[in-house]
Amino acid sequence: MKANMTRRSLMLVGTACLFANSALAQNRPITIIVPYAPGGSADLATRVIAQFAAPGVGSPMVVDNRTGGGGLVGWGAASRAAPDGNTLLTVELSYAIAAGLLPNMPFDARKAFTQITTAVKVPHVLVINPAVPAKTVQEFIALAKAQPGKLNYGSGGNGTNTHLAGELFKSTTGTDIVHVPYKGAGAVLTDLMGNQVQALITSVPTALPHIKSGKLKALMVTGSERNVMIPDVPTAKEAGLPKMDIDYWIGLGAPAGTPQPIVDKLNKEIGAALAQPEARKRFAEMGMTVVTNSPAQANEFVRSEIQRWSAVIKQAGIKPE
Repeated sequence: MKANMTRRSLMLVGTACLFANSALAQNRPITIIVPYAPGGSADLATRVIAQFAAPGVGSPMVVDNRTGGGGLVGWGAASRAAPDGNTLLTVELSYAIAAGLLPNMPFDARKAFTQITTAVKVPHVLVINPAVPAKTVQEFIALAKAQPGKLNYGSGGNGTNTHLAGELFKSTTGTDIVHVPYKGAGAVLTDLMGNQVQALITSVPTALPHIKSGKLKALMVTGSERNVMIPDVPTAKEAGLPKMDIDYWIGLGAPAGTPQPIVDKLNKEIGAALAQPEARKRFAEMGMTVVTNSPAQANEFVRSEIQRWSAVIKQAGIKPE
């Protein structure tokens, strides 16, 4: 009994020492590495999280944009950081895709980070040029099957979420639609509205202004629920395509080995912060939905996303450029 108590006491002392060396205990800034340039969805979401969570965490939370390599520079920097809670990483859908797309990453994408929480999700939407003679997803599928190889879908580039969403649609529906990669979503939208390509699966916020203006026709949202911004558009399940449940998600992770008490503390404070009505309002204005979950749930979710998109990449034969 005394030996067990001694071991338990040592464990508690060890945990206390770890906390003493962390930013949480010293009110030092916590750096959140965002592997993309300022202004994108991941960056904007991270800044809102930092703003609302910092008071509860008890330390300033500073966003550090480490761009380059399609995310590799930022991911690599975070993977090499000390696992003490002082450095966090914005983890999002592109990370899960890269884990299956890039075979020679300088770290093990499946083991390099422990997840703190999945913070927000953004549903995607299938949009087509209004000149395409289809009013529903099933009509679009029938049209594509009647004209194999005649319709094109655009993406923001090889291996992007818009590319993989299109490939998942093709494999799920058994259609032959030609992939046309662009350098970014803006160029795709321009050609889509000009009918150079006929379809695109992208985030709701990206397509929303063009749906509202009538320049694009929305056939299906890929979230599990209808989107409040376009409530008349059916979900993938309602359209008969439950496998097309796709969200662009954003969360926070920490270098592997970060003590669980620190991870749990961050999870608790971030969850409480994002439950605030003002935080939810800010995200809603950006077309994002607050979800939050436990570290265990977040780890399992990221693992499942890596597995899911790795399978799509393998089936479609997608190679890194």
